[in-house]
Amino acid sequence: MAVAKMTVPELEQFLRREFPQAFSAGDIAIEAADGASCQLRQRYSEQMLRPGGTVSGPTLMALADFAMYVVLLSAIGPIGLAVTTNLNINFLRKGAPGHDVLAQARLLKLGKRLAAGEVSLMSAGSADVIAHVTATYSIPVAKGIER
Repeated sequence: MAVAKMTVPELEQFLRREFPQAFSAGDIAIEAADGASCQLRQRYSEQMLRPGGTVSGPTLMALADFAMYVVLLSAIGPIGLAVTTNLNINFLRKGAPGHDVLAQARLLKLGKRLAAGEVSLMSAGSADVIAHVTATYSIPVAKGIER
């Protein structure tokens, strides 16, 4: 069982300080994070829709990438320079307009320099996955922080 290096309040504080452009708007909430998985909720707004009334791909990709960042930080601690090296997304069905989007991320492998994980994106109120994402993150060497 993984042991979280950062709690949800610690993650929120870190992200507000270090990554305000992604987290300070208040539209994304970290509902859970335990060092192995996390759940995020992006509150619905009309800005996330593309023509045709479906949740846009860029909205889903950004939320999935952010969810991977959150689960990774919960596992390794406050190493802000961890970056995405690969992200693959499969759009499975239309995201329902008018509903929040949930991201459930989990780490598949956590190494010293790379982490791999997956994210399932769903419209709130439905168990149907609207997009499935796999991602890899590069973890920089952090002096003084032991994992």
